[in-house]
Amino acid sequence: MNLIQGAEEAIRLFEMRQSVSENELIIERVRHILKEIKLKGDEAVRGFTQTFDGAWLEDFRVPEAAFLAAETKLDKALKDAIALAAKRIRAFYEHQPKEGFIQQEDGALLGQLVRPLERIACYVPGGQAPLFSTLLMTVVPAQVAGVPDIVVASPANAQGEIAPEILVAANLIGIKTIYRLGAAVAVGALAYGTESIKRVDKIVGPGNVYTMAAKKLVYGDVGIEALPGPTETLVIADETADLNHVLADLLAQAEHDAAQPVLVTDSPQLARAVQGSLEAAINGLPDPRMALESCTERGFIVLVENLDEALNVANAYAPEHLCLLVKDPWSLIPSVKHAGGLFIGEHSMEALGDYIIGPSHVMPTGGTARFSSAINVRDFQKVIPLISLNKETVTAIGPAGAKMARAEGLEAHARAIESRLKGD
Repeated sequence: MNLIQGAEEAIRLFEMRQSVSENELIIERVRHILKEIKLKGDEAVRGFTQTFDGAWLEDFRVPEAAFLAAETKLDKALKDAIALAAKRIRAFYEHQPKEGFIQQEDGALLGQLVRPLERIACYVPGGQAPLFSTLLMTVVPAQVAGVPDIVVASPANAQGEIAPEILVAANLIGIKTIYRLGAAVAVGALAYGTESIKRVDKIVGPGNVYTMAAKKLVYGDVGIEALPGPTETLVIADETADLNHVLADLLAQAEHDAAQPVLVTDSPQLARAVQGSLEAAINGLPDPRMALESCTERGFIVLVENLDEALNVANAYAPEHLCLLVKDPWSLIPSVKHAGGLFIGEHSMEALGDYIIGPSHVMPTGGTARFSSAINVRDFQKVIPLISLNKETVTAIGPAGAKMARAEGLEAHARAIESRLKGD
């Protein structure tokens, strides 16, 4: 991992990074895919799926028999783990307020109505690994929000099959519609609709660069929650941190494609120990290639003077995952401004958060934690202002409203207000 001496240099470096890479070749390829899907519907979806995934699909949906067959392919322990994760995720989001409010103010009623979206799609990556946990982490909050129609899309293999783990997880939480489509093809079909696929109101979930490019291009025609890119973890550790815990938390995310692990410490001894032990820890993995690339090409160790500087670096980086492996982690919480998720103390490892703690693991990346949040119930709801005024309220505030309207050159607005003042 590259060593950076001092907070200022690290902050300059991190503030220059971009949330989503702009590869024009990828953008143009995806733009072509989306255009063809809009024009040709199922025909284009079928052709692109055969080209990219090697599967020719007459029916894009996973057949019902496949759900039943998947149940026989997983051992009971894994099924129980999936069920426990779903239960904990649902329990976590049940605590999030879901209702609006109405308040009375001098005879006027003002408030907000909260309504769930009608139809959403959750994209579940299935290329390098079947991320069945992502299905739980996206679908369950939508269910808690009250979305009545939820579908899933995930790429199939050349035989048109979806991983049994994904099917078992879907069946467990009541999802019956899974489209065997991947990346930009899935996004295009769900955003615009085809002869056999009904368009959705919003598409959520992570994916590869083609998935993210497609989500970016369809935004406006359909909603998206964010553009989650390659994963990242920033670990703040002091001299009390266990070296093995630091290495484990850095490598847990480094094994993802294009990941960026960062260690910020005020301990020169810990920095040297990590540098000296990292290679052996990487080589101890069954497949070290991804973690080695992440650490050598994108990984950093930032040596700072104190933990205040460490927090300044972390806030500039705005990491997806912020892990606090320090003697008194709670004392740092008031200074945390930007993080997708906060993992406090040696027992709160982010790797467990990817599966079973409760909060969704779909969190903002690439510095977007400065202005966005992990997936939550509000991602699947709309807020509608509610206004009910009486004559007395209009009489009291109407003249000021009319004055403002004329100042903006909008005479019809002013007259609409004054028509009530006159009693017309």
